[in-house]
Amino acid sequence: MGKNKNFFAVDLGATSGRTIIGTLSDGHFESEELTRFDNNLIETGGHFYWDIYALYNEIIKGLKLAAQRKIDIGSIGIDTWGVDFVCIGQDGQIMRNPIAYRDPHTFGMMEKYFDESLNKNEVYKITGIQFMNFNSLFQLYAMRKNNDSALAAANKILFIPDALSYMLTGEEVCEYTIASTSQMLDPKTKDLDNKILSTLGLDRNKFGKIVNPGTIIGTITEEIQKITGLGAIPVVAVAGHDTGSAVAAVPAKNENFAYLSSGTWSLMGIETKDAIINDISYERNFTNEGGIEGTTRFLKNICGMWLLERCRNEWTDAPKTYKELIDEAMASTSFQSIINPDDAMFANPSNMQNAIQEYCRLTNQHIPTSHGELCRCIFESLALRYRQVFDYLKDMASFPINVLHIIGGGSLNEHLDQFTSDSLGVEVLAGPQEGTAIGNIMLQAKAAGMVKDIWEMRKIIADSIKIKHFMPKDKEEWDAAYKQFLEIVDKKDKIQIKK
Repeated sequence: MGKNKNFFAVDLGATSGRTIIGTLSDGHFESEELTRFDNNLIETGGHFYWDIYALYNEIIKGLKLAAQRKIDIGSIGIDTWGVDFVCIGQDGQIMRNPIAYRDPHTFGMMEKYFDESLNKNEVYKITGIQFMNFNSLFQLYAMRKNNDSALAAANKILFIPDALSYMLTGEEVCEYTIASTSQMLDPKTKDLDNKILSTLGLDRNKFGKIVNPGTIIGTITEEIQKITGLGAIPVVAVAGHDTGSAVAAVPAKNENFAYLSSGTWSLMGIETKDAIINDISYERNFTNEGGIEGTTRFLKNICGMWLLERCRNEWTDAPKTYKELIDEAMASTSFQSIINPDDAMFANPSNMQNAIQEYCRLTNQHIPTSHGELCRCIFESLALRYRQVFDYLKDMASFPINVLHIIGGGSLNEHLDQFTSDSLGVEVLAGPQEGTAIGNIMLQAKAAGMVKDIWEMRKIIADSIKIKHFMPKDKEEWDAAYKQFLEIVDKKDKIQIKK
């Protein structure tokens, strides 16, 4: 094996996708985006679908481009969003484009499932997964209830990254991290749970064999070799769930860390050897998703930059640049308006600015009016909510948490990074921004034998990117603000109960 190797990563989100070439050489990596494309929902026949063939075609385009540029590809890896799946017929063909998790057919189905099948507590004890109406469990239940013809005739059910790998190789597998998002996998046995499957009228044979991240699935078919002009390139099961690949890219030195995958939404958690499933994790709605090398991603979803993104979309007279907005926010008075970013008021309001102002009005606070005041309110409130979740993690972790790694696009927001360090009282390390693609590439490198384990992967990442350090300051001021945050959240919750 030579010192240089190129890996082809496919990174698919719920709105867009891209193909990337990652190159590993002498303990250092770099990456280049080959193609970028839209991932569009199709609305037809009363449902919303993903176009699996369009996604496949975009992968083929990227492979063709790599061939034209004479890039020697060592392997291919695919990561996507979670929970969605494809039905494969007896003849091996895809039976229909997959229904998207945004489809309303699951509305109310979670509650019906608990009434007719297993109760909520029992499902959590088996899976350790937080409850969301679009989890695969409730999608499949809705399809059964609706006499879905594709499900009725399905020979195999493959999650999205596994389905795309199947289209490339003809091999049917069930990658561990993506399967864990389904709310049908038991993290103790590390396999799909027969009791839950039986409530859906399914058995274990309907799904591929469980494979762990870093497993070679097979090679691209002769058909695809002919189409692209490439040879028999291996396809690797990376961490198929995009957050799994992102967490694999956290440049940590040891296990005593927490991570914050920061973007439109924030995911804060820890990496553990075993799932944490108990009454406290159930009450706090934490989730246990599959990680690499048999680990568990114990985490909680938090509203992220969604609040500011919505406000900026609504503003017609906002500062021209993001920097101008931030400068205005930093010039505003601190801690005069605090909200709970995860309050139901902010889930999908018709007007986000009005919702923030109404929250402050209900809790007898200063009502932010300027763009700077609203922006500062959002940043400080996110940092305070992060502290609350971080404190939960410290309470439930079996090890001390000494540092928070912020990855994803939100890591570029240096003011929020500093606020987070101040609020939590720990060192914050920001980067990499492109965590998902990097994790995908490094897991392919592991499959190729170029790295031995997660810690070598993380050392290479740390040595290859610029990481920004933030140390906590203004402790007394942030401690007082956190006390105020808890009181405001409690006050708002009591108002909600009275209603």
